[in-house]
Amino acid sequence: MAEQLRFDGQVVVVTGAGGGLGKAYALFFASRGASVVVNDLGVSFKGEGGSSKAADVVVNEIKAAGGKAVANYDSVEDGDKIIYTAIQAFGRIDILINNAGILRDVSFKNMKDQDWDLINKVHVRGTYKCTRAAWPHFRKQKFGRVINTASAAGLFGSFGQTNYSAAKLAMVGFTETLAKEGAKYNILCNVIAPIAASRMTETVMPPEVLNNLRPEWVVPLVAVLAHKNNTDESGSIFEVGGGHVAKLRWERSSGLLLKADETYTPGAIIKKWDRVTDFSDPQYPSGPNDFLTLLEESMKMGPNDPGEKLDFTGRVALVTGGGAGIGRAYCLAFAKHGASIVVNDLANPDDVVNEIKKMGGKAVGVKASAEDGDAVVKAAIDAFGRIDIVINNAGILRDKAFNNMDDSLWDPVMNVHLRGTYKVTKAAWPYFLKQKYGRVVNTTSTSGIYGNFGQANYAAAKCGILGLSRSLALEGAKYNIYVNTIAPNAGTAMTRTIMPEEMVQAFKPEYIAPIVLALCSDQVPKKPTGGLYEVGSAWVGQTRWQRTGGHGFPVDVPLTPEEVLKYWGKIRDFEDGRADHPETPQDGLKKVMANMENRSQKQTQASSSDHDGANYLAAIDAAIKAEPKPTEFVYTDRDVMLYNLGIGAKRTELKYVFEGADDFQVIPTWGVIPPFNVETPYNYDDILPNFSPMMLLHGEQYLEIKKYPIPTEAKLVSRARLLEVVDKGNAAIAKNGVTTVIADTGEEVFYNEVTVFLRGCGGFGGQSKPRDRGASTAPNKPPSRQPDVVVEERTSEEQAALYRLSGDFNPLHIDPSFAKMGGFKAPILHGLCTFGFAGKAVYERFGAFRNIKVRFAGTVIPGQTLVTEMWREGNKVIFQIKVKETGKLAIGGAAAELVEANKGKI
Repeated sequence: MAEQLRFDGQVVVVTGAGGGLGKAYALFFASRGASVVVNDLGVSFKGEGGSSKAADVVVNEIKAAGGKAVANYDSVEDGDKIIYTAIQAFGRIDILINNAGILRDVSFKNMKDQDWDLINKVHVRGTYKCTRAAWPHFRKQKFGRVINTASAAGLFGSFGQTNYSAAKLAMVGFTETLAKEGAKYNILCNVIAPIAASRMTETVMPPEVLNNLRPEWVVPLVAVLAHKNNTDESGSIFEVGGGHVAKLRWERSSGLLLKADETYTPGAIIKKWDRVTDFSDPQYPSGPNDFLTLLEESMKMGPNDPGEKLDFTGRVALVTGGGAGIGRAYCLAFAKHGASIVVNDLANPDDVVNEIKKMGGKAVGVKASAEDGDAVVKAAIDAFGRIDIVINNAGILRDKAFNNMDDSLWDPVMNVHLRGTYKVTKAAWPYFLKQKYGRVVNTTSTSGIYGNFGQANYAAAKCGILGLSRSLALEGAKYNIYVNTIAPNAGTAMTRTIMPEEMVQAFKPEYIAPIVLALCSDQVPKKPTGGLYEVGSAWVGQTRWQRTGGHGFPVDVPLTPEEVLKYWGKIRDFEDGRADHPETPQDGLKKVMANMENRSQKQTQASSSDHDGANYLAAIDAAIKAEPKPTEFVYTDRDVMLYNLGIGAKRTELKYVFEGADDFQVIPTWGVIPPFNVETPYNYDDILPNFSPMMLLHGEQYLEIKKYPIPTEAKLVSRARLLEVVDKGNAAIAKNGVTTVIADTGEEVFYNEVTVFLRGCGGFGGQSKPRDRGASTAPNKPPSRQPDVVVEERTSEEQAALYRLSGDFNPLHIDPSFAKMGGFKAPILHGLCTFGFAGKAVYERFGAFRNIKVRFAGTVIPGQTLVTEMWREGNKVIFQIKVKETGKLAIGGAAAELVEANKGKI
């Protein structure tokens, strides 16, 4: 057995440790011998309120277990007070875990400055303040470990989270810089993107998913990175959660190099765009490209094919920091191509304005900080009546080693770069939305992407801009608003302070402008938004994430740091052929969600042992005999109409949608709704091994209608029984019967049988085949002839939303981000909604049916067309549903037995 990783004698500070992931860190490190400072301000996940209770509860739990801990209730913005608590209580600090966080999710068009500022104060400034306070102690003792917290939203962007994405990707640039500065003092700094249940994720994920994303899956990786035995892993990025761990790094294309002369035009770049995004010979850099060598190669090349000349006539381009350097080059280039220019500069916009006017172009100047985005954009509207293009270029430098960094150096850099980019873009966004057109190019830097000694402030701000851009790209895409990010390498007033003059002259800003114009044009290259491009010396290349195949640990066995170490090589291996290139949060979640099925062989074998099998069989027997619990359901005409609309009823079908119609009625498949939330007299955990809600699939539905006409309003009571559980080895099948009666009289109205398929839950020695239960288990194979009747009906794009009003609260059927997480390109219809469409088609063609049974075979996206094919076989109608657009089966093995009165109906 591997030696246990211990932290005896060390002091760990965990911010936001009152719950969720932070609490799990605190409890773990205390259990392994560390003294822990439990910091928590006690606010809600939105950053509201404040209470010492959360931290106290965790401290008391640690002490009750024999550990050492003290509480701290300060905001992370008062990081010096948090670290002082560690020094005062324990005399030192060894490990800092910057975990505190809040959410303020809101679409960019509705975002307020307080939503932006609060997120950045907690995540970015709070992390800086805590780390800065700990840094001198780390240097003095020549030991320190820092874990910063990013997220999938930061790495890839996330709709409705521009503030959070910016703050979280800022952590990457910040961490990479700290790693470079800390190396010689044995201070190792890493950043994790955890997927774990917390107060924040509770609002966006359902309970069954949260159960499989426990914080305990994240803690072991952090322990490995924070331990003294880790001597080489620093400046790294890890995705972790749900039993899966993987490492990410930057991958850069070899890119497009052209001749650096007057033939280097936007058209020349667009003509050879495929080479910009060609990753066939990639680089894995830790800093900027070799621009001197690139410039030498460029000079040897012949003139470029300039390609088509871009025309920006009628467009209005705003350039911040446009009074000098790269900004001036942008202004002149856009003006030469016909655009009207707004030159924004805090120092002197007028010289460039006059230069453009002398060329015969149109320009106005606005002397203001980028932080005053409203005034900057107003100048464009006042002068030209519109705004089409925003180039966020303004910037300042305040370089200083992190040990000497202070707020007067940190805050202005964050304000100008990150907040300024937000403010200008925010002011322009409503105009972009209204005209359904906009182009934004934001400016990061290689310092932001890779970190750079002495630029912790600048790197954080610049990487934050990339996070902002990626979320904006997602929000703007459907409105024809494209957002890209460039990392330019050119001589400017800023770079002149850190580059030799001859280099500055060689790297002309004019060789940056063509890529910016190309990205802002109407001939935007394929994949026109969300890109990151490094550029300079007539070279441009794309940069993206590469992620290892990582390792997935069984989700039915607690994970330990020692187990993580066993697979450490595999987790970090980019060369084993399993690496991929995630681009979205959904890509990030895919491996985590796939790992939910990963079960240990040992556990599976144990669950099939005679002893365990006997326990499960006894539990199944007891569940079958258990007394059903009553669940009440009251409905009115309104509920009936909502249901009918939800399964395709039209406004012209008054019998389904107008309570005043003489024949107002319920479509019979309504019978599945009253038992929607019926309480079962047992738990799946008790009757099946390895049960996980994530592994449950709704396989079949059978409905009997016991009473016609079905009441259009009633008070009903449903009772559920377990009918049988079938052991399929690697899986199980469970069948439930639900009887629904009128509450006052006890008269039966409906009987449902629900069959669920449970992956990974077999092997307990149960019955191997389901019992024949007549119509509810009939295979219903369609005859080998053309259907007697075919009904084709297009679902509405609002169909899933409508059906939800009948009691479906699964976010898979309404939330696009959740659907993507489940592997679907859009929210899908509830299977019972498709079932309703089928039942309606049978009912209208053949009349009332006694029972109806379906097997769910595939998914339907709202807006797709359902083709119901029906075959009459005596008193039975066999049917199936195909999706017209894909040809795939959605419902199969289906049939309805007609009531006697309808036998002759065709």
